[in-house]
Order: sequence, then structure tokens, then C-alpha cells
Amino acid sequence: MTDETLLADPSDITPISIVDEMKSSYLDYAMSVIVARALPDVRDGLKPVHRRILWSCQESGYVWNRSYRKCARITGDTMGKYHPHGNQAIYDALARLAQDWAMRVPLIDGQGNFGSMDPDPPAAERYTEARLAKVANSLLEDIEKDTVDFVPNYDGSEREPSVLPARFPNLLVNGAGGIAVGMATNIPPHNLGEVIDACLAYMDNGAITTEELMEIVPGPDFPTGALILGRSGCRSAYEGGRGSIIVRSRHNFEQRGDRRSIVLTEIPYQQGKNALVERIAEAAKDKRVEGVSDIRDESNREGVRIVIDLRRDATPEVVLNQLWRHTPAQGSFPANMLAIRGGRPELLNLRDIIEAFVRFREEVITRRSKFELAKARERAHLLLGLVIAVTNLDEVVRIIRGSPNPAAARETLLAREWPVAEIAPYIRLVEAVEAEVEGDSYRLSELQVRAILDLRLHRLTALGRDEIGDELAELASSIAEFLEILANRAKLYEIMRTELIEVRDQFATPRRTEIAAAADGIEDEDLIEREDMVVTVTLEGYIKRTPLDTFRAQNRGGKGRAGMATKEEDVVTELFVTSTHTPVLFFSTLGRVYRMKVWRLPEGGANTRGRPMINLLPLASGETISTVLPLPEDENEWGKLHVMFATARGSVRRNSMDAFTNVPSNGKIAMKFEGEDEDDRLIGVALLDENDDVLLATRQGKAIRFPGSDVREFQSRNSTGVRGMTLKDGDEVISLSILHRSGATQEEREDYLRYAPWKAERDGEPNMPLDRFEHLRAHEQFILTVCANGYGKLSSAYEYRRTGRGGQGITNIDNIARNGPVVASFPATKAQQLMLVTDQAKLIRIPLGDLRVIGRGSAGVRLFSVAENEHVVSAARIEESEEDAEANLADGPTVGAPTPDADTGEDLAAGPEGGE
Repeated sequence: MTDETLLADPSDITPISIVDEMKSSYLDYAMSVIVARALPDVRDGLKPVHRRILWSCQESGYVWNRSYRKCARITGDTMGKYHPHGNQAIYDALARLAQDWAMRVPLIDGQGNFGSMDPDPPAAERYTEARLAKVANSLLEDIEKDTVDFVPNYDGSEREPSVLPARFPNLLVNGAGGIAVGMATNIPPHNLGEVIDACLAYMDNGAITTEELMEIVPGPDFPTGALILGRSGCRSAYEGGRGSIIVRSRHNFEQRGDRRSIVLTEIPYQQGKNALVERIAEAAKDKRVEGVSDIRDESNREGVRIVIDLRRDATPEVVLNQLWRHTPAQGSFPANMLAIRGGRPELLNLRDIIEAFVRFREEVITRRSKFELAKARERAHLLLGLVIAVTNLDEVVRIIRGSPNPAAARETLLAREWPVAEIAPYIRLVEAVEAEVEGDSYRLSELQVRAILDLRLHRLTALGRDEIGDELAELASSIAEFLEILANRAKLYEIMRTELIEVRDQFATPRRTEIAAAADGIEDEDLIEREDMVVTVTLEGYIKRTPLDTFRAQNRGGKGRAGMATKEEDVVTELFVTSTHTPVLFFSTLGRVYRMKVWRLPEGGANTRGRPMINLLPLASGETISTVLPLPEDENEWGKLHVMFATARGSVRRNSMDAFTNVPSNGKIAMKFEGEDEDDRLIGVALLDENDDVLLATRQGKAIRFPGSDVREFQSRNSTGVRGMTLKDGDEVISLSILHRSGATQEEREDYLRYAPWKAERDGEPNMPLDRFEHLRAHEQFILTVCANGYGKLSSAYEYRRTGRGGQGITNIDNIARNGPVVASFPATKAQQLMLVTDQAKLIRIPLGDLRVIGRGSAGVRLFSVAENEHVVSAARIEESEEDAEANLADGPTVGAPTPDADTGEDLAAGPEGGE
């Protein structure tokens, strides 16, 4: 043989594009996976592997009322006859059909270890046994009555059903999940009773809408129970075929001694219990879930029980919110209702699935009725031949005995004509299935002759003829009923309704999954416990928040405690107390504003530095934060407020709060410094309404008070505003405060100051009747002024007379040489506390109730014993809680009692007006 003979004839070679071949082959493969492997059929809700398992059990007799069989035998029968894949894949599918935490209505009745929701895998197939569950009979019933098409198996040696004649919409009841090529399905399980009721409602009203069906089927019913939050995800899935359904664990609280525990009793569908416990433990370890002291899995055969023990100081509701956000205790079920309908994958809504099922059941009942009608007619025809044989018994026996063989007897009986008169009543019973008899004779058919020859002798009696007549009468009734079903759709629907109700009454169970109020849009602050925080900012831009209860109150004159670890050249420049949930505006020295919630700030202990602001806010080079302004938590209150700005050079500006309602993450311009104001800086921002006054205090001990309405409202954020105070050389504004008006005249305020209760108490003068001053007393405010050397004073705001803006102001505190420059000046009350911070990071917290009210022009008293070369750089007022007061009484002075003045040896608090 030569090489030429091995070459193919060029005329037999057809060129094929590799692109076209790859496309064709891939599409064939993809459609094979989509239709024949991964996606369920909308009619019976089963994928091919599940359908083959159920059919194999039915064919082999492994039904609910018979004994269990080894799963290895079931998987072997399925693999050998119908499903050409590995036995492990078949066994996994079989085991899932038996798991009551995976299937809302299990279709396999398993015996042995079929795994758990931990999730533990099932035991090997040689150890476990199974049979069809009773409810599976409703999927397979009537399959032998030509209700569905049968197709050849993979090798053509057997035939298998292309779909099961399901009596309930299994696609919705048990759901489905699968990944095909380029598409996937994820249909949640539902309550059997609700789904059947929805089918009945559709049968009553073919124009029913999805919204109306949702009143019957409000949402999925997961076998593991738990809670569905809101209906938006369900509505999206039911109307459009896709939706994210939020599922949350069911929980309760338990008290154990002085501790509380959160107990999860139901967990989201398809969530492994062990994995959930591990994720909760990891979240607690990483501080994403705070307040957890221990986690235990106490689940048993009675149900799930995951116990989360809380610390004594933990708030259960806050811990719960953290669990929902950071662990799979709350998750989403991504519904994607894709199924095979008419041989094609389609995304279906709730009404589509119910409509497809009802149409399928209509087809099944129609085919079953035709099948049973044909069987009844065949039996009636056969019985009519037996009636002729019994009626003409002697003649039939003679023919049979006289025939040489059965074939001859058959031919003779077929050729003989029999008189009709004696069997006329029987013919009338089945005239609907018999051809019209002509004349007075009747000829037997092949089927009838074969039945006569097979007839047993005991039937050849008069009693036998009566039995045949009774059976013919029953058949006639059945035939009439089948004909009515086929001719009348209402009768067919009545049959369908009866069968659906039978399934519902026998297998429906109460709903397990509760549909709770929506938690859509849960805010991050819901995950944070509401508590007071001390926020500190340093000159170099470090910031932190520290729980207020970290600092224990001390008496005035104490030496304080370490409050913040700063670098040697860094100092604390800002300190305020607010709630973790408070929105805060950050105003920088360059006139920009940023917004952030307090809980987003880094938390640190009393001795920590915090984190650089540059890591939290997009600050420019050289830009520092000058004011941190806590806002009301309710944004509806913002419309009543204005924002007052003050600069170091004495300029002021008033804007509506609307200008700062929306602040982007990268901030926006709050005040623009240009031209001659380019070297100016923003020193304070405050909220006020039109009835408030503005108080500006300078570093050299001056102050001015003027009505906020004197400053017109600016629409622009690009200017520095108007002059608020005229400053001397070297002086600058260091604080901006807002004072509320009492409505009294200047004369009334001066008269009140002569007989003020605090003054009479301080000076030992008689307390004069003040009935006419009750209004002034109720609205009295006090100005606290603090200087760098630890001195300060508390004065009545009535001593700060109201003037026009732009003046040089009046004395705020005297003896600046001793006291040092003014650090802060702001309103305060005796019910509050004062927190001072030095440039060496010392901190003291002083109850202002120990501080006497003295005159505006006095030199003040010692508040804080600063060390040499140490200066106060920041001061803040805080509310004194009942708990703080009790701690003061119980603990007494922590560091030391009030100290005498360093210069005179006297306690300045005891002297008249503190040395004024």
C-alpha cells in the first residue's frame, strides 16, 4: 500500500470554519446543560437527576408503604438505567431530597445518617436506607395512565418520563437551585398550603394579578424558619423574577444571673450552623461585634440553639445590630426564578409559575381521562362479548368442542352471527362505545373471541351474567363521566380542585418563616451603642474619641491625670463632649467644612494619641481643624438654625443651615479667605437662631456682645462677612459663644445683679425678695473664662451688656499678666463640669458647682495647678450625670484637695470676688 492510497479524496473534504464549529459545539453543550442537567422544569419543579431518582424508586417498588432499601441500590439503579453520571453525584441529590432543613417538603423518606445543617455530610450510601416519602406519591400518581410522555434513556434500553404528573406545584414548594452555562436559578421554597390556595385562586379568576396572589403567598417559607424582613425583596422576585430577600435569624433574650444572653433559635436558609458560629466568633475577636463574652452551640434534636453570652456592660440591642450587619445571622436570599418552560429557559414571575402548573395539570387530567375512557370502552366491548357467550352458552360450547383446535374455534366464532334480542339491554348500556348494530345480529370481534376462549367455567352461569351486567352499568357511568370531563372545562377544573385540596389537607403544614417589618436602610449608627464621648483634637491633627466615663471627677485645684499621650511638640487644641450618634461638622482653618458621625472617629483610651486627621479627612497641607460643631441628630431641626462664623481678625458671618445640609465626603468651602483677609483664619463656628446674641472673646481679656440679627444672612460661602469686633494690635479673637436673650431691659438686668441669689450668698448679704426677677433668674446664663496659667472665673452673662457689633468690647477678665492669655470663654452652668487639658497632656475634670460666681472684671481663681512651663490649651464644659455625682461622693478627691494660691497663700475661692 502506497502513501497515496492513504490520502483522502480531496472531493470528500468539506472546509469548516473553526469559529462556526466552536460556536455550534458550545451552544449544543450549553443547551444540553441548561435543559438536561442544571435547571428544573416548571411543571414538576424537578431537575433530571431528581426526576430519575424518584422514577427509579417508583419503578422498583421503593414506595412509602414498603420497606426501606439501601441507598446504594437506589443510586445504582438510577445510574445504570437513567442517569449516566457518578454515583456520588446521584447520592448527594438523593440525600438532599431527604433533608428536612433543605427541602420544605422532603420527597425521600430516609433512614440513617443523612447529614445535618452544621453541615455534616451524610453517611456513605452503603449505610443509609431510603424509600419514597408519602408526599412523593402525589408527584408520581397516574404516571402509568399516559399522563406524560416517555422518552428513551441514554442508551435506548429503557424509557423514562420526561416530566412527572405532579399534583402540586413542586417548583414553588421545594424551590430549586442550579448553575447552568451563562445562567443560574435560585428559587426559594414556599408553604404548600399557601401555594395550593394560590392555584385555586388562579383557577377561580384567570385574570388575577401577581399583587393579589401575594396576598395569599406573602413570601417564601424556608424549612429552617427564621424571619423575612420586609416585602420589597419578595415583591421584586414575584413580579420580575429576581429579588434579594433579607433573612434574619430568630432570637430571644435570656437572663442568667446578672448577665444576659442572645439565643438564636432559627438561622437563615442554606446557612451552615458551624460556619455561622465561627463567623460570629471571628467578628467578636475582630471587634466588629462588641460586648460578646462567650459563644456556645447548644443545638440538639429539638432544634437550633446558639447561645451568645454578653458582657455585663453590653447593650443586647446594639450587639444584635452588629450581628445582623457583620455576620451571616442576617443575610439575603438572591431569588432568581429561572426554569424550563416549553423546552426553553425563562425568567418567570409568581403568576407565570402558577399558570404553567395549572395548564400542565389540565393537560394531565385530560390525558388521564382519555386513557381511562379508552380503557373503559375496551372493557365494555369485551364484556359485551362475554354476555353473548353466556347467553348462547350451549352453542358456544358446541362450537368449541367441535373445533379441532383453538384457531378453528376462533375462526368459527368470528364468522358466526348472534341474535341481538336477548342482549339488547346490555347493548343499550354501552351504546356510546359500540358501533350501531345493524339488523338483528351481532358479530364478535377478535378481542371478544379471545376473551370467550379464555373464559373460566365458573363464569358460565346466570350469576356470572349478572356480574357482567353490573360491571357494564358501572362502566357506562364512568364512560359518561369521562366524556363530560373532556367536553366540559368546568368539570375538569372541579376534578383538579378536588385533587389539590386533597393534597393540601393531607400534607400542608403551618408557615415556619415569619415575615417581619422591614429593616431596609438600617443605619450604621444602629450598630453603635449610644454613649457620651470625649473628642480631642491636637495641634498636629490627631483625633480620637474616648468614653466619658473613663474620666473620674476631681475637686477643684487637683493635679489631674494623664489624658492623652502626645508628642513633645504636639498639644491638644480642641476638646468637646457629645454622643456617638451625633453628626459633626469639622471646620478647618482654611475655611473648609467636612461632615462625619462621631462613631466614625477612632476610639482610644485616655493615654492614647488617636489617629491623624489626614487619614480621616482630605485635609490640605497646613490645614488644621479649628472648630468641631456637633449638630442635632434630627435634621428636621436644622431649618430653625443659622450658622455663625468668626475669624481671628474679628470678622463674623451668618448663613442658613441649609448651606451645610449636604456636605460631600471631600468637604466643601465654608469661608473663603482672599485678598487682605488671606492671612486670617477661622476660629469658631456656632449654631444660633435670630433671638440669640453673639459673644466674642479675645486673647487679651476683652469681650463684646451683640445681637446675632445685626449680622445679615449671607447667601454666599465665599466671603469672610462683616466686622464683628475691632481689635487692638497683637490681639485676636479666640472664642465665639452664643447667648440667649432674657427679654429684659439693661436697667432690669442691672437691678437684678444687685440682688442676685449667688451674690447674696457669696457676700453674706440678706436675700432680697426677687419675685419680680423670676424671669431673669430662670434665664440667667454664666460665662466661664479660662486662662493659660490655670486661672479662671464664672460670671453672670447679664454683666455683658449688649452693644452694636464692631466695637472694641469690654473687660472679660482682669490681670492677664498673672493669668496668662485667655484660652477659652463660653457659657456654662453650675450643674456642668469643666474639663481642662494642658500642653503636657494633663487633664482634669472639675465640677463647676464648687466655683463661685464672681464679677466680670475680676482676676479669677485658680482652677488648675499647672507645672512650670505648663499651660492650659483647651477647655470644655460637660454635663455632670447622677452617676458622676455619686462617684464623687463615694471616692472623694482623687489627686488632692484645693490648693492655696501660689502668690498669697490664700485659697482664692474663699476671698471676696476672688481678689477683684
